[in-house]
Amino acid sequence: MKQRLYIDTSVFGGHFDEEFKDHTIPLFHRIKDGEFIVIYSTVTQDELENAPEKVKELVKSLRADLTEFIETTEEAIDLATEYISENVVGQTSYADCLHIALATINRADFLVSWNFKHIVNLERIRGYNSINIKNGYKQLEIRSPREFEKYEDD
Repeated sequence: MKQRLYIDTSVFGGHFDEEFKDHTIPLFHRIKDGEFIVIYSTVTQDELENAPEKVKELVKSLRADLTEFIETTEEAIDLATEYISENVVGQTSYADCLHIALATINRADFLVSWNFKHIVNLERIRGYNSINIKNGYKQLEIRSPREFEKYEDD
């Protein structure tokens, strides 16, 4: 069974960013080769509304059979709100919390992000996961695209 990756908006943008593209483009090659199912949400869709056209085209280029689109639900809103009320992050990070809640509730194998301040951050990951466990969800694996690189054996 293919692993399901919830990809946040920063990863789509990272494909074209000088700082991040060397690690993002190989991930998208693996996605296009059919190695993963990509989960994206209404939150991602809303954030991409003002993105450059090339970023929107990247999203549109994903094969429909390798993508899963999820809607924001009351359950996700409640979980995202709890992350904030428990001080994992501040109120200004609500959209980030929605990404994490949606990935958690929809049982993504990984949430992939370049957001090191609010998402791919050891202290924050512990905070999100402690709340996930308290609410009966499994821990969410949160990683950067760098961790999906394949290395050839020597």
